[in-house]
Amino acid sequence: MKAAFSWTRGLPTAGTIAGVPGTPEAGGRLGPFATTIFAEMTALAVATGSINLGQGFPDTDGPQEIADAAVAAIRSGANQYPPGAGIPRLRQAIAGHQRRCYGLTVDPEGGVLVTTGATEAIAAALIGLCEPGDEVVMFEPFYDSYVASAAMAGAVPRMVRLHAPDWRWDPADLEAALSPRTRMVLLNTPHNPTGKVFAPDELAVVARACIERDLVCVTDEVYEHLVYDGAHVPMATVPGMAERTVTLSSAGKTFSFTGWKIGWATGPRELVARVRAAKQFLTFASGTPFQHAVAAGLEAGDRLVAPLRQSLQDRRDLFCDGLEALGLAVSRPAATYFATTDVASIGEVDAYDFCRALPGRCGVVAVPSSVFYLDPGPARTLVRWAFCKRPEALVEALERLGSAAAA
Repeated sequence: MKAAFSWTRGLPTAGTIAGVPGTPEAGGRLGPFATTIFAEMTALAVATGSINLGQGFPDTDGPQEIADAAVAAIRSGANQYPPGAGIPRLRQAIAGHQRRCYGLTVDPEGGVLVTTGATEAIAAALIGLCEPGDEVVMFEPFYDSYVASAAMAGAVPRMVRLHAPDWRWDPADLEAALSPRTRMVLLNTPHNPTGKVFAPDELAVVARACIERDLVCVTDEVYEHLVYDGAHVPMATVPGMAERTVTLSSAGKTFSFTGWKIGWATGPRELVARVRAAKQFLTFASGTPFQHAVAAGLEAGDRLVAPLRQSLQDRRDLFCDGLEALGLAVSRPAATYFATTDVASIGEVDAYDFCRALPGRCGVVAVPSSVFYLDPGPARTLVRWAFCKRPEALVEALERLGSAAAA
């Protein structure tokens, strides 16, 4: 019998390529998080000169108007510590954004907190709102910092599985994940890594669980403006949820300035105050000139965001069409930067091995979806690809993949 073809069979593993770090030894509760798949795969991309479709950052800058606002802020002297909660202009702009886009009323004085990216907001929310031993329900696969942040808080993660390829979930699994020790539901919509946008009926199920058990809901909505199919509905707009929801977002994804690390948390004053209490001992404050620039971007409304969203949708379609033409089973995302493929459709049996060998074979980097699971079994053959790159880079990546498949 002829063996199934493989893009990666017989290739060197990452450990045999110079410059790629091994896993460092570390102990304690953060020992499992001493390194990340993104550090490993980015190093592998550098070592092999690969196109990096593993990490979710654009390879072009966002709107020049926003960049110019940052330069102007630097030149005007906005270069010292900002207020710990964020500069007043940005807090006003964030409150205005929530009101204009979703009809939500948040207090810019006590209900808005500017953070060093949404990743810090996630950590501060878990540390500030949970006590050791509290349980946090989250959906699996999950953004990689969720479980690490729970460990920092001394909290225990409980998973509700999203099932490929359509990423539906069973409300009975949510019920089973809840216990008397549950403190929080951590929800990510639009969802990384799957690109799923939670539907109103799904939000209603989560909301009912939170209300009935008096739980806090923390929602990571960093991809709120990068939705291509359907519409994003913030959890805080669901009846009964505004008073128990902390909403997190970020300018990095909205405006394609991921390196600026300007994020925020909004919600009821008493909940945001607890997030702020943790945040002030993580970074205290950061990014003064970038806060001014992000305020200008938010004040511009959808004018600057719409072209970015359309460009990303076009790139999603270009890349997903190309992957399908190569024989890969693709879960086309409704939002975000990421598409998921099942490499079992091309005869592969292990996505981690596939991803580690692929750069040496054809100069393309992707990430195995198993790293976003506590139990990686169901994701053994799933791969996440970032399409937030220049169209010519995506075309080149597809050509390299096609050449490897034909070899």
